[in-house]
Amino acid sequence: MSTGTGSAKSTATWRNWAGTVTSRPAREATPASVDELADALRRAKEDGLRAKPVGSGHSFTAVAATDGLLIRPDLLTGIRRIDREGGTVTVEAGTPLKRLNTALAREGLSLTNMGDIMEQTVSGAVSTGTHGTGRDSASIAAQITALELVTADGTVLTCSAEENPDVFAAARVGLGALGVITAITFAVEPVFYLTAREEPMTFDRVTADFDALFTENEHFEFYWFPHTGNCNTKRNNRGPGPAAPPGRISAFVEDELLSNGLFQVVNTIGRAVPATIPGIAKVSSKALSARTYTDIPYKVFTSPRRVRFTEMEYAVPREALVETLRELKAMVDRSRLRISFPVEVRTAPADDIALSTAAGRESAYIAVHMYKGTPYQAYFTAAEWILTAHEGRPHWGKLHTRDAAYLAGVYPRFGEFTALRDRLDPDRMFGNDYLRRVLGD
Repeated sequence: MSTGTGSAKSTATWRNWAGTVTSRPAREATPASVDELADALRRAKEDGLRAKPVGSGHSFTAVAATDGLLIRPDLLTGIRRIDREGGTVTVEAGTPLKRLNTALAREGLSLTNMGDIMEQTVSGAVSTGTHGTGRDSASIAAQITALELVTADGTVLTCSAEENPDVFAAARVGLGALGVITAITFAVEPVFYLTAREEPMTFDRVTADFDALFTENEHFEFYWFPHTGNCNTKRNNRGPGPAAPPGRISAFVEDELLSNGLFQVVNTIGRAVPATIPGIAKVSSKALSARTYTDIPYKVFTSPRRVRFTEMEYAVPREALVETLRELKAMVDRSRLRISFPVEVRTAPADDIALSTAAGRESAYIAVHMYKGTPYQAYFTAAEWILTAHEGRPHWGKLHTRDAAYLAGVYPRFGEFTALRDRLDPDRMFGNDYLRRVLGD
């Protein structure tokens, strides 16, 4: 690996977090400034190399894979400035969300909404459309008020609703196809408290009452356990505080049973003996009890994820969620599939970002998972048939088989994005096989 403007020949194979993607870059660079990044891109261009920035590797797709210049943003980290009057924070692109959240909390500030994983870099999270769940508050990318982008020829663009608005409309979820993001300005607000209510509920009740549960809560999500009629629901709403985090035993049960140590054991058994999975699912799904706790946002929204898995997620129109989910359950019930991971369901309001999965429509997300090392193709293929029948849009960082022809049909502004790509990167310096499939040549 190299530091500064110098780029060193790479001898290492790059792997993503899930182990689903590997690549062998010809060269690596770890620029410490925007100027060093621009210089590294110019050198790569002169040498005929393609280039891709990588973050923490939390994408399951090959969106960040490259055989050319691998750009590591490890030195492009930290907060550049806080504008309390304007309610914004500008942060370097390589900053992990975990560090941003804790730094903001120390300053008495918070993002309005976020996903449940904090390991990603801010640029990786927004570029692939990372989202949480929210009735009124949208994805992390939708909270961006400005960004700094270095294009293929080394030009540094500042983009906002007022400056380079066409680039701003696309680059907030840019898939790394338009350039390298070096800084992001997010809207923030004074830190607040969320009260979380977690409660088991039957699949039939959740689907029957979904509209009311969605309408009555600022943030509603649930997990359905395949092979059962059981769900675990989570409602997050603002409250006055003070903080009252989960008790030690409650936190252990939730974190270990649903997310980590015990969950790993259960999945390892299921992978070795698939016939045990339905029985385990019935026990696991009934082991969770209702609990309520209050804390600052990132401590409620996020949770540790140590168990490795593969994932596919689609956004469908919110009004199509219940029908889609019932079809998915019916498919699993009549199949010979054995699925040890719960299905996650979240929502997002419509936004105005060209390739956001919630672009122009209220959306609901259905995420299916399989334990790492377990064959997932049959399950994901069957689920994808159902999800695409409802005009589903695949998450850019999660496994799917869709191509540009399909995606152009479900994204009204798809042509706007590809035209901008033609202008900013006509030689496809930031291209790779994944982008060729999803965006076209």
